[in-house]
Amino acid sequence: MNGLSIGGLAARLGMSTSGLYAHFASKKALHLATVDTAKAIFDADVVAPSEDIADPLEHVRAIADAFLAHVERRVFPGGCFFISVGAELDMQPGAVKGRLIAFQGEWGQRLVRFIADARERGLVRAEEDPTQLAFEPTSFLLLGNTAFVMHDDPGFLNHARVAIDVRLRQATGAGADPGGSA
Repeated sequence: MNGLSIGGLAARLGMSTSGLYAHFASKKALHLATVDTAKAIFDADVVAPSEDIADPLEHVRAIADAFLAHVERRVFPGGCFFISVGAELDMQPGAVKGRLIAFQGEWGQRLVRFIADARERGLVRAEEDPTQLAFEPTSFLLLGNTAFVMHDDPGFLNHARVAIDVRLRQATGAGADPGGSA
């Protein structure tokens, strides 16, 4: 994201820097617009397709699978835009980092809500902490994304899928797959 500048973007678009400044008054405004656009793409590609799923655990599985498919299709270079840019900007305070933190909070709270709903319906064991259980699939997604990007090997995305499935089955009391695929 730090490599994204108004001058660089203007050159790639064949525009003048002053012409592009008419759209983005500053580098910060360009970065904020980039984050907002990436969120709109992510929401349409990852979040929206599973909105009609009534079973909260199936919703978690579907959104996780959509995330991994999003990464595997290389919608953004470097894997998940928010993981990549979050790592780049982790030490830089400001509005862009604030937007990334808001995205991360929204993602986490979405999963916590699904899992809390599943627990209330008796689909998840009562002793499961929804916040902890939401954290675990998110961790698997993060590692799957990072390893996929570093090694260009979709097997890491499959590892994340299996780990999420195993953990969610454990949370229901069903345990690991007796067939040994986990």
